[in-house]
Amino acid sequence: MITIKNLTKIYNKSSSDIPALHNVSLEIGDGEMIAIMGASGSGKTTLLNIIGCLDNWSEGDYLFDETNVGTLNNNQRDKFRRQHFGFIFQQFALLKDYTVRENVELPLRAINMPKKKRYEAVTELLAKVGMEQYAKQIPAKLSGGQQQRCAIARALITEAPVILADEPTGSLDSKTGQEIIDLLIELNRLGKTIIVVTHDEKIAAQMPRTIYLKDGQIVDTPAFSISQ
Repeated sequence: MITIKNLTKIYNKSSSDIPALHNVSLEIGDGEMIAIMGASGSGKTTLLNIIGCLDNWSEGDYLFDETNVGTLNNNQRDKFRRQHFGFIFQQFALLKDYTVRENVELPLRAINMPKKKRYEAVTELLAKVGMEQYAKQIPAKLSGGQQQRCAIARALITEAPVILADEPTGSLDSKTGQEIIDLLIELNRLGKTIIVVTHDEKIAAQMPRTIYLKDGQIVDTPAFSISQ
């Protein structure tokens, strides 16, 4: 269970304070699948980064099950992030000179998993996301959808219980984007907690719950229009 209470994030730039989140309170249950929506600058990516321990906050509390994340030092927080979160980004964030297999196994290298176990784990996971035949390819040789499947495999390889996806379909055409969302929905059915930041109302409509942000605050209904 993720519990956020009265969370505020303020960026200090030069002589001015820029609020990104203000007094946000939120609970996300184990195994939930939710969308976070809002206009540009609403704070949705900041919230996602705080949940994933990629960013700090100024005030408030963040609890993950029995862990008070705010009490962790930097090394503890890095370890906590590796254990609990997998990340999927709009621009894939793959290393261009590494093969698909090498990109996916990077998190396992970080925890010093033996080579044979790494190979077996990556092979099994690439098959699950339909990328086994591309294991030796570099990202530049892949389509956008294939690159995102590679990124999803990398997010899953450590068996983290929570997957955080920041605009995961933003660089894809609608058909390929839907395939990625279908894959995330299937992962949720298998027990993963999935949190998706999106600007696409059609994608959000497929999530059991949607959280709307405006000016760094959660609002009950969308007080903005993102339709073209």
